[in-house]
Amino acid sequence: MKINRIVIKNFRSFEFLDIPVTCGTTCIIGENNTGKTNLLHAIRLCLDAGLSSSYRSLIQNDVHSTVDISNPSQVLIGLEITDFEGKVNEEALVGAWQSKPGRARLMYRFRPKTSIREDLDSGDIAPGDLTIEDYHWEISGGGDPDYDLADIEWEEDIGAQIRFSDLQSFLVVFLPALRDVESDLRQYRFSPLARLINAMGIEPDEQEELLDKLREANVGIAESPSVEEIAEAIDKSFKVVAGPAFSMDVGIGVAEPSFQAIVRALRILMSNDAMNEFDPSSNGLGLNNILYVSILIEYFHKRLAQQKSAGQIILLEEPEAHLHPQLQLALFNALSVLPFQSILTTHSTHITAQADLRSYVVLTQTGTPAVASSVPAEQCGFDDDDISDLERYLDATKSNLLYARKVMLVEGPAELFLIPALIKQVNEIDLTREGVSVIPIYGVHFDVYARLFSENGLPKKCAIITDGDLKPSDAVLDLEGEDDLPPSPDLKALENDRVKVFACKTTFERAIVFPGTLEMFANAAEEIGAPIVAQKLYDGLQAIDDGIDGRERKALLMNLRKAVLNTAKRFGKARFAQVTARHVELAKVIPKYLDDAVKWLLEQ
Repeated sequence: MKINRIVIKNFRSFEFLDIPVTCGTTCIIGENNTGKTNLLHAIRLCLDAGLSSSYRSLIQNDVHSTVDISNPSQVLIGLEITDFEGKVNEEALVGAWQSKPGRARLMYRFRPKTSIREDLDSGDIAPGDLTIEDYHWEISGGGDPDYDLADIEWEEDIGAQIRFSDLQSFLVVFLPALRDVESDLRQYRFSPLARLINAMGIEPDEQEELLDKLREANVGIAESPSVEEIAEAIDKSFKVVAGPAFSMDVGIGVAEPSFQAIVRALRILMSNDAMNEFDPSSNGLGLNNILYVSILIEYFHKRLAQQKSAGQIILLEEPEAHLHPQLQLALFNALSVLPFQSILTTHSTHITAQADLRSYVVLTQTGTPAVASSVPAEQCGFDDDDISDLERYLDATKSNLLYARKVMLVEGPAELFLIPALIKQVNEIDLTREGVSVIPIYGVHFDVYARLFSENGLPKKCAIITDGDLKPSDAVLDLEGEDDLPPSPDLKALENDRVKVFACKTTFERAIVFPGTLEMFANAAEEIGAPIVAQKLYDGLQAIDDGIDGRERKALLMNLRKAVLNTAKRFGKARFAQVTARHVELAKVIPKYLDDAVKWLLEQ
C-alpha cells in the first residue's frame, strides 16, 4: 500500500498543506526552513508506531503561529492510502480505515479533549479560556467519504478510533539528516543488520550449530594460559569483595552461548584492494550511509518475500549527506525502483535533476507565516510533452531554481557570468544574498519554465531576461538566409503576478555596451587576445570623453557595440563574458532593462 495524499492543517510551519503523492519515491524540495522535516514528522505522527507517544502530545511550538489555542481549534494530519487491495495483510490492517472501496484514510488530530468539548457545549468553559493542557491527541480512520480531509472541523467526530497497536504491523523507518549510521550499525536495538538476521528466519538446527561453534570458541579462549590466569584473578577478587553469600564463578569467553548473543556480536566486515576484513568505522561517512541503506532495503525485501508485511515506508532526510554526485545518483536510482514507497527530503540538485518531475513536492517561503506547497506536475497544467521537456531541461544547474527565493532566467552563460557581476558592481546588490538564483536555459524556450511560476505552481517571482529578437545566439541560417527556427514564444502572454519579461532591443552583448562599460570591455579584449579591438574601444572612450555628440556619438557607439559582439562571437560568448567579468570593477552603468528587473524582483 502507499500514501496517496497528505493533508496538514495548523502543524508547525504549515497552516494548510494538501498534496497528492503520485510516485513510489517522492522528493520534498525546498530552501532551508520551509518545513521539509516537519512534513516527514507529520507523517510519523499519523503512522509510525515506533515514534514515542510523548511526541504526539504537542507543545505550543508544534501548533502553527496563526492559531490561538485559547479558542477551540485543531491540528490535523490526514493520510489517504491506496494500493492495498488483494494484499491480505494490508487489507486486514486498513480494513477499518476504508472510507470507500480501494481508499483508506488515517487521521491524527490534536484538539480539545472530549470532556472539554462537553464543557464548551454546556457553557462551563468559555472560548478563549483554553490552555494546551485542555488538548489531547487521537488517531482515527475511515469515516464518511463525503467529509473531505481538508474540510474536517475541530468539533466534528470523523471515523473510528483505532488502536495504536494496530499500527505496529506497518513498518516506518525514519533516517534523520544528522544520522550516526556507524553507531546504529553497532547497537543491536537500532542495527538494520540485526533486523535483517531476525527476518531471515534461521532454522533452530542451524542456530544450534552456531551455538556449538560459539561454545567451542569460548572453551578454546578460556584454555589460553593468559586468559585463564586473568579469569582466575577476577574470580578470586570477586569472591573476596562479594563474600561467600553472594559469590559466583567467573570465566571469560567471546559471548554468552545464546543465539541473540551471536546476533549482537556479529559485525559487518568489508574488504577492498587496500584492506581486508576491516570494520566500517574505517570508511567515510558517505559510504557507511550507503551500507546502512543497503542493509535496510534488503530487510524490507525479506519482509515482502515472507509475506509478513502489512506495509512499509522509508522516510529519508537528505540522502545526499556525505556523498559525491555519482553516489547520490546511485542511491537515488536504487530507491526509485523499490517495490515499496519512500519519501525523501533533499537539497541536492543532482537528485532533482534525476528525479521524475511528477515526484516533486516543492515547499516555498512566501514571506508570510504560511509555507506554500505545490506539486508542479499536477498543478501547473502541464501535459506529458511539457513534463518531458522540463525533465530534460532541469539538469543539476537549472534545478537550482527549485531552491531559490526568486529566479532570474537568462538565455545563456554570457548572461550568467556578467549580469550578477554587473549588478553587484554598479547597484551594490549581491543577488545570491538576496536569494535570487540566475539560471541560464541555453536557449529562448522560456515558455515552459514560465509556467512553473504561479500561485498554484511555484509561488515565487521569476524575471525573464531576454534579447529583443528572441533567437538563440547559435541559431542556424539555411542557404537562403532565412532563420531555421521555430516561431518565437509569446512571453508577454505568460506574464502574471509572478512572471515578468525584461527584454533589450538587441542582443545582450550590444545592449550592455555604454560609455560606462567601454573600459571594462577594452581591458577584456586586451586580455583575451584582441588588441586591435581593445585599442578601438579605448579610442572610442577617449572620443566620448572629449565631447563627441549627436549623430557622430551615436554612430561611434553602434560601431563599438558591433566590435564587442563580433569579438564575443570570435572568441566564444561564454569565454568572452567570463574574461569580461574579471574587469567588472571598471563598469559604471547597467542597462535600464536589467535595472528594472532587479527592482521588480526585490520589491516586496
